[in-house]
Amino acid sequence: MQFRKSKDDIVCVSAVRTPFGRFGGSLKDMDIYDLGAIAMNNAMERIKLDPSVIDEVWWGNGDTSSTKDPFTPVVARQTMLKAGIAPETPSVTIDQACTSAMSSVKYGARSIRLGEAQVVLTGGSTSFSTVPFFLRGLRWEGKKHSSFIVEDPIIPLGYADYAPVAVDSGDVAIEYGVSREEQDELALASHKKYGQAWQTGFFQREMMPLDIVRTDKRGNTISRETLDIDEQYRADISAEQLAKLQPIFGNQTCTAGNSPGLNDGAATQIMTTREHAEKLGLDVLYTLVSISTMALQPRIMPVSPAFAIKRCLDDSKLTISDMKFIEINEAFACVPLVSTKLLSNPRFLESDYREMVSEASSNPILDNDEAVYEDLKSRLNVNGGAIAVGHPNTSSGARIMMTAAYNLLNHGGGYAACGICGGLTQGAGAIIWVE
Repeated sequence: MQFRKSKDDIVCVSAVRTPFGRFGGSLKDMDIYDLGAIAMNNAMERIKLDPSVIDEVWWGNGDTSSTKDPFTPVVARQTMLKAGIAPETPSVTIDQACTSAMSSVKYGARSIRLGEAQVVLTGGSTSFSTVPFFLRGLRWEGKKHSSFIVEDPIIPLGYADYAPVAVDSGDVAIEYGVSREEQDELALASHKKYGQAWQTGFFQREMMPLDIVRTDKRGNTISRETLDIDEQYRADISAEQLAKLQPIFGNQTCTAGNSPGLNDGAATQIMTTREHAEKLGLDVLYTLVSISTMALQPRIMPVSPAFAIKRCLDDSKLTISDMKFIEINEAFACVPLVSTKLLSNPRFLESDYREMVSEASSNPILDNDEAVYEDLKSRLNVNGGAIAVGHPNTSSGARIMMTAAYNLLNHGGGYAACGICGGLTQGAGAIIWVE
């Protein structure tokens, strides 16, 4: 189906990210505000946009423990000020876990549609490497030094009142018939596809090289390096290595090899209307056709990208067959696989959204079309996904949108569907169109 353009369309005019660092890698000493400001600056500099043109900033950040002032941070504001955006610009920090950077586009677009803004900067940043250990309960308990219990807030990754997200995801994979072997196959393919895409220069359009200067306590330069590749990528990965890894936290299928890392990085997208982009003399990267957020019962996280994409398909009156490419975040390998199974299920696609929500809450939605499933997998994450790229969680939603857009640019335009899950079964989805 051909998209009909309108002057009121919400469009993206710039989409840029940093390279994503490994846990404890090249970005381990970089302040979260500096990291985000680099992505913001790169997005503005790429299109020669005066920072004074930015009307609002919507910025994803799900962990304030890594900031300089963890009790009182305003991450969006502190980051935009470092990026040179005018102090008079309103900003909002969003925490919807991994969906945050995609959700920031939704809320920024809402401001534009309400007439409250014309140009909105969106995105997100995460720094797992700078998350500190902490001591709980010392303020009132008066413990002796020998009785301190030091906690690591990111192991196991999840939510204290619920099972670790890897456990729930591994269980849901089995319920939907997604085997450990299929998950390992996707993980291996993610690295292989990423390597091929990087070799061809694909990621140069979305990823700006990052100069890293290390200094001693006196400020003297110790070393300089340029990071121009995502550090999670492993060129030497093999099926045999993946098969040897044991599942983590007692789940059945999710391993360290078919899951992404705890990564550092930031990503930015600048949104406006088609009419205003023309007034500013800016090229349109992509048009936002539809965008959604949703949530389901907490334990079934791998289904949420499919539900978010279904909501976008319903809103836009498009079908999954209209999508040239599909980008679903590899929070675990089972997430894109479970969601793709749902998107290849005729009953899921043709039924009322609310009926499917009710059914998924109590039972897996099975009986997908295997031929459609294989076809959709051929369009899925064709340049690799988070298992190879990395998953700095509150920036990943923007990353998959820009990856989809640049991939469409390379292949004659068209539609792409994007989906991402978030903690305790939140989800965000988007359909974009490139001319």
